[in-house]
Amino acid sequence: MKFAHFSHVWKKPGMTPAERYQLLWRELELADEMGFDYGFCVEHHFRPEESWMSSPSLYTVAAGARTKRIRLGGMGHVVPIHDPVTLVEEIALADQMLEGRLEVGLVAGINPMFFGPFKKDYDTRRDVTIEFVEFLKAAYTDEDHFDFKGRFHDYEGVKIAVNPAQRPHPPLWIESRDPPTLEFCARHGLHTGYFLVNPRSETIDRYKVFLDQWNAAGWPERPNIAYCTVVLVHETDAKALDAAMPHVGDAYRGFFPVTDSPEELKEIQNQRADLFIQRGEPGSAEIMRNLLDADFLLENDLVVIGSSETVTEKLQGWAVEGMFNTFFGEFDFGALAEDDLMRSIRLFGADVISRLRAFEPF
Repeated sequence: MKFAHFSHVWKKPGMTPAERYQLLWRELELADEMGFDYGFCVEHHFRPEESWMSSPSLYTVAAGARTKRIRLGGMGHVVPIHDPVTLVEEIALADQMLEGRLEVGLVAGINPMFFGPFKKDYDTRRDVTIEFVEFLKAAYTDEDHFDFKGRFHDYEGVKIAVNPAQRPHPPLWIESRDPPTLEFCARHGLHTGYFLVNPRSETIDRYKVFLDQWNAAGWPERPNIAYCTVVLVHETDAKALDAAMPHVGDAYRGFFPVTDSPEELKEIQNQRADLFIQRGEPGSAEIMRNLLDADFLLENDLVVIGSSETVTEKLQGWAVEGMFNTFFGEFDFGALAEDDLMRSIRLFGADVISRLRAFEPF
């Protein structure tokens, strides 16, 4: 198995953005020291009360200057809101600055509010993202220029100044549970993954098909299939619960608009849940309705909290149940104290990673 420190870079009570970023670098320095494989961040915009990370490229370069081994990337760049040439240039430069430690996550974007200020079309976001993968591969050439003609990308005679250090390009990811997108990922050799809102037992069949498609494409290595949720490790289960539970209910509060009305917040959650019902995903709907309920998340094994032994045992079982071989741990959530946060990262690296490193879930 492989392991990532994953961060939304949530706003923290009493911290300025600069102080929050300094805490983030301390987290990543420790994750690097403890043997984590990856460090990933999101790209979010226009929500000052939520995530303070709007530039994965800045994240990777700043984190890379403070670490030695860990691989870094955005999970991911919201492709449709970016100029495509600028994005391939930034990716190439970041990989050079990291001396080949870059991972590239690409996402279509799920929040319509990101698109308006950038004057980009929300409805075509998935198709733009899929086509960008092929555009990126065409852009990184040793020839004197590249041409590309697609529905959304139409360029002729372009030569970027710097290619990425990893050739032909850094590893690519599109986290998705959408069958056509997964088929595209398998055909083009992209890693994938999913989030706790998607029940492991309801999602596994999609990744079984993805793995068959990956193998049929003839890729020599196994794909990474990631699963992301909140994690806290402490010396005992009781101590872990005492440290985590006051904050677990706020872990993903930023996914919803700001309101002081519990009734309005619940109505928003129900509206989001209805979208999952319409897609035939009742399990995801139920999780969405209860995403801010710490007891529900714990009782339904949607967050992993406990001693090193408990966390190891749970992740091993979950990896088989949900067919993932890469774990994205959201270690910093709510108003969790820094002492508890750093202890959790250290124990996870020292005990959990070492025990699960050789485990192969599929």
